[in-house]
Amino acid sequence: MTLDSDPIKPQYKPFSNPIRAWMIWALSALFMFYKYALEVSPSVMTSTLMSAFNISGVELGNLAACYFYAYLIMQIPAGYLIDRFGPRNVTTVMITLCSLGIFIFAKADTLLVAGIGRFLTGAGAAFAVVNCLKLTANWFPIKLFAFMTGLMMTIGMLGAVGGQAPLSAFIDAFDWRCAMEIIGVAGIVLTLLFWLTVRDKAPDHKKDRVLTAPRLSLRESLRKILKNPQAWWLSLYSGFAFAPVMIFGGLWGVSFISDAFSLTRNVAAQTVSLTFIGFAVGAPVFGWLSDWIGQRRHVMLWGTLLAMLSISAVIYAPGIPPTLLMFLLFLFGFSISSFLLCFTMIREITSPLLAATGIGFMNAFDALFGAISDPLTGKFLDLGWDGTMSEGARVFSVSAYKMAFLTLPAFLFIAVLIIFKIKETYCKQASPSSLP
Repeated sequence: MTLDSDPIKPQYKPFSNPIRAWMIWALSALFMFYKYALEVSPSVMTSTLMSAFNISGVELGNLAACYFYAYLIMQIPAGYLIDRFGPRNVTTVMITLCSLGIFIFAKADTLLVAGIGRFLTGAGAAFAVVNCLKLTANWFPIKLFAFMTGLMMTIGMLGAVGGQAPLSAFIDAFDWRCAMEIIGVAGIVLTLLFWLTVRDKAPDHKKDRVLTAPRLSLRESLRKILKNPQAWWLSLYSGFAFAPVMIFGGLWGVSFISDAFSLTRNVAAQTVSLTFIGFAVGAPVFGWLSDWIGQRRHVMLWGTLLAMLSISAVIYAPGIPPTLLMFLLFLFGFSISSFLLCFTMIREITSPLLAATGIGFMNAFDALFGAISDPLTGKFLDLGWDGTMSEGARVFSVSAYKMAFLTLPAFLFIAVLIIFKIKETYCKQASPSSLP
């Protein structure tokens, strides 16, 4: 292959219209913000939802996991559909679907209807990550991809922060159903802005020969991804590394911190939010750091190890003072954000034509582990429940939480072991001849 037709060196200038590029990226990142706020929102409504629907811990876990069930199902189609039909058309529809799910959830009077609403929200949100990464690849230079991925997750994690203490205060002021309806309206506004502003690629992006290559069927795209062992190892690592964030920050952490450290729900939510603030700070830092040293694996290894130690201390170390607790939660989020480098790595080991499909495949593992982990944690909590009730909701003891949270350091330890199976890319796109 000659230099002129090298897909790694596109023939367009992504910054020929920098203002438009950043506007498009900002709206894509805003969808990420929206997605993560919705993803973690049950964490500040655990007692409220258990009381509203008269459900147990495992049923609450399943309700929260309905989001991940849909997210899992839609990941591979998400990558393929965006590769095939472009991010603007597909994502506009999916933001609308996400908002529809929120309205159904807010109006639900049965657990089944609430689950359907949560499922539709997850189905729409499943396109947020792939959409943002695809538009980043289409509008920005490849050398900025790792940094932009980190910056994208910074915005996403700020959304997770918004889904903690601010949402808790919002619910206290307006009631949880009204609060969710207002959030649904915000989604409709985002849909309109996205459709009016976003374009699939930079003006002269069409000159890139990769994009004019014959489109692959979903079956053929998947076949190429599935036969690459590194795609499997990276995806497994991603699932094990990110699951603890969603178990702790996405559903059960606020209740645990509130009970274990005798804090109000709002203060506990603010404290858990430090996990996502740390993630938001760490994501671009690790992207920049890995590019600077020219390695991905070592950054992921030390970040995952540090995350395992910090969350273990939060759960199991006795007598932690509030200041140290806040530092450890920030450190947990900061260090585990290093796992995001695996998204850059899967792009580096796959053809640009399969970029979204490869990212979708990896994201499916994150959703799979989320779908399994929430109800599994709820089941462990139910097993440790001593029968205590408060306002129609089950109250779990601190010892029950500590037993259920054994999965967090275990998952991170497995993630560390998997890193040794991952081959270093040295921050370079694989040559076309080495791609599957």
